[in-house]
Amino acid sequence: MRSVLLLALLIALTITCITPNSAGAQDERVTVRLDGRAVFRVSAVENVDATARARQIERRMSRLLENPTAIAPPRIEATQNSDQQVITIAGVPVVTVTKADAQDNLTTVDTLATQWSGAIATALTRASQRRLSPSERFVAEVQSSVQTGFGRLGESAIAIIPRALAALLVIGLFWAIAALVRWLMRLIFRHIVEDLTVENLIKQVAYYVVWSLGFIVALDAFGFDPQAVATGLGLTGLALGFALKDILSNFISGILILVLRPFELGDQIVVGETEGNVERIELRATQLRTYDGRVVLVPNAELFTSRITNNTAAPIRRSSVTLFIGYDSDLQTAVTVMTEAAQATEAVLNDPPVSVRIRDLGQDDILVEVRFWTDSRRTDFVATTSAVRGAIVLAFKDAGIGLPDPDVRILMPRHPDKWRTALGLGDSDRTQDSDNASR
Repeated sequence: MRSVLLLALLIALTITCITPNSAGAQDERVTVRLDGRAVFRVSAVENVDATARARQIERRMSRLLENPTAIAPPRIEATQNSDQQVITIAGVPVVTVTKADAQDNLTTVDTLATQWSGAIATALTRASQRRLSPSERFVAEVQSSVQTGFGRLGESAIAIIPRALAALLVIGLFWAIAALVRWLMRLIFRHIVEDLTVENLIKQVAYYVVWSLGFIVALDAFGFDPQAVATGLGLTGLALGFALKDILSNFISGILILVLRPFELGDQIVVGETEGNVERIELRATQLRTYDGRVVLVPNAELFTSRITNNTAAPIRRSSVTLFIGYDSDLQTAVTVMTEAAQATEAVLNDPPVSVRIRDLGQDDILVEVRFWTDSRRTDFVATTSAVRGAIVLAFKDAGIGLPDPDVRILMPRHPDKWRTALGLGDSDRTQDSDNASR
């Protein structure tokens, strides 16, 4: 189940990265770079996020550098909106300074426009000097791409690594809390609830509720809006339903098994070709231990929809032993001896009593079935059945009742050559016997 939670975390993070988060976008500022060097930082405005706005400003300054000798000093021009000013170069608008930018930088629009204008002039002057010749322009472009890439990587690392560490710390903390809650549940319910299946259900629900809370807090610590993640998951719920249908099916089947309880912990069940003892019932699969010591994990969806035989649903179970009795034996005496021998065997219950049934009348003998009841667990069931067989055989010997004896027997001599010599049979007789045998 932990792997399912990690998969859900990755999906949620991916969806959140793809789905625009307007609340988070307006809180972040992105650096505008020229030749890999930082010029200033901008925020999101109206319907344009900070990243798109920064890339637009960088493209405009790059176009100005296509003709470095014609670059004019930046100018600050007023607009019809008194809360905005535009920085232009040779009549081309480069960036619009808004009131939101001023508030993010804790200054006024006029002051911020002046600062950005000076930063743009310095950056363009430095960049134009590196592009006076074609070779210098090529080198400058390569260096600009490399420095810009590393600069953005460094910014991303500075922004993401602390959040990632915080999210991991939150996950680790809630993992410890979930483990502690499960331990406390086990300690408390061990003295309150005798039903292990109910105890297992409560422990798992409490454990994964704590994990879910930790997942939500970790998202928030990573910098994502849980509401936006929920919205993204809702929009892509159909795709996720098809992609995770097996996992969801096992999860829901596990809850239904724990609630409906077709079997409990410690029961011995048969599912298809698998038979064993139920050791654990988890939300993804049920763990069975076969009678030869192997561990089998059966998916809950398969377990819930399959035909299940619960051998220990009832505390007792009927077993039977079949044997043959010759026609020359006293049938009534044999039935009495079998009944008494089976009933006297240890672990055979007195109620219901032992019963004997004549199953078939064969050509040479009678097929008799002895039925008795014992504990339903396999260890007692198999051991008791074996003990009943042995008790019946001993009782027959003590009562002088013989088991069926075939009328026709084939005896083979141990030294056939010596017998042939003693009987005067030669090689020709041996060859004739072989021919007859082959025919």
